Amino acid sequence: MKIMDSAEAAMIKHREIAFAELHPDRQQAHTAAAALADAPGVVRTEPLSPVLLGISYDLVQVTLEQIEAALTEAGYHLSSRLLYKLKRALYYYTEETERANNGCSRGDSNCTQRIFISHYGRHAHGCRDHRPEHWRKYL
Repeated sequence: MKIMDSAEAAMIKHREIAFAELHPDRQQAHTAAAALADAPGVVRTEPLSPVLLGISYDLVQVTLEQIEAALTEAGYHLSSRLLYKLKRALYYYTEETERANNGCSRGDSNCTQRIFISHYGRHAHGCRDHRPEHWRKYL
């Protein structure tokens, strides 16, 4: 069993996706869980009710906005209640901000290398050259 450090664990997000109740498929959460089970970046899917899906995913690889866009494109209907719309907007914003702070640009689906480079640069170690940039090329 692999033990994750806190930086890796912070990039795993646990969310709930609510579906509309009025849909020909009354078990949207169950069918969506099966459809997302093998998707890249998705760690776990669990139907909590016929219209509520619990999902865990790696933010480095995929965002909630990308997951929900794929579900909508596949014919699933997300709940349009105000509470869920507000949650969605907040999650979209915070996830894009977190990805940008870790070196991922919008639309970049896999930026793992840049996140580790950024983390390594902030980490205290003895591999730093404290000379000014213009002196480095002369020595």
